[in-house]
Amino acid sequence: MNNGDKRRNRKRDRSSKRYKVRYDRLVAAVLVLVVLIVVLASCAHACSDKDKDKNSANKKQATSANNTQQSSIIDDLVTSSETSSLITGTPDGQKPSESQYVNEKFKAEDIHRGDLVLVNLDNEYKFPEDDIELVSVYENITGEYYHVSDLNQKLHKPVLDQLTALMKSFYEAENNSDIYVIGTYRSKGNQDDIYWSGRSQFQSGYSDYHTGRSFDIGIFPTDGSMTGYYSPRGVYGYVDEHAAEYGFIVRFPEGKETFTHEQARTYTYRYVGVPHAVYMKQNNLCLEEYIDALKGHNNENPLEVAANKKLYQIYYVPANKTGDTEVPLPSNKTYSVSGNNVDGFIVTVTMN
Repeated sequence: MNNGDKRRNRKRDRSSKRYKVRYDRLVAAVLVLVVLIVVLASCAHACSDKDKDKNSANKKQATSANNTQQSSIIDDLVTSSETSSLITGTPDGQKPSESQYVNEKFKAEDIHRGDLVLVNLDNEYKFPEDDIELVSVYENITGEYYHVSDLNQKLHKPVLDQLTALMKSFYEAENNSDIYVIGTYRSKGNQDDIYWSGRSQFQSGYSDYHTGRSFDIGIFPTDGSMTGYYSPRGVYGYVDEHAAEYGFIVRFPEGKETFTHEQARTYTYRYVGVPHAVYMKQNNLCLEEYIDALKGHNNENPLEVAANKKLYQIYYVPANKTGDTEVPLPSNKTYSVSGNNVDGFIVTVTMN
């Protein structure tokens, strides 16, 4: 091999080596680029995941906050619903006129029924069915607190129950059982006999005893002293003093003869109900005056009476002359309705 060939061979070897080095660098560069791409892709993916996580967290927080808000709203609605379900009208202490009302129909003949029926020379008792539940006084008392004159005396059962409660209170306070029931319910026949014998000015139908709510009492001590009709003297004054607390009034009080058309007497009592009896006693009214006074009070302007730690509101509703009468009644209170036997209805509402 000559020198010229050697030089060509060395030049060819150098050229081969140079191209090889450049290829390696290219491969290396490609590898680096690939690595960079992978790294960038990883970073982008990681950032994307972080954004997703952040967005997810934000969504969760938003959802949680929204759920909490909805839960709060639901709780409020539940609380509101529970509260309103406990209040079917308006809270205690408000007038019936501020309550929710329902109208109930009463028939024309219903004005002749109830504890507040007025019976006198001008207003006949009609003896309506189901107005009173007559029971024997003798068969329904023990004789421990008071007594009855004979086996024939009868009273409306709720009246007898209240009379027994009053007499028990009297006995416990005064240790005395001298009081007797001596006159009670009268049928038409009974009243006719009394009228024609001259012992009463009331013909049958016009006597308050027809109601089963009026009665006479007497005092018959075991020692025989002071025998006769009841009068509020000495220890017996307890009965008259506390009678209204049990729903009783003196039916023919002194000074009211112009209204009752009957001679005053201290021994005839009539059951009308606690708030009515208390108001009448406090204001010195007989039953005739009270029935008339109530006509100035409707459901928007009721009469308020406090008795035995209870508050009552009382109002009058005029009856239609013909047909049914719609009587407004509070839907959220305990109440009772009585006819007045004249021209309307009296509603008594217990406020507490």
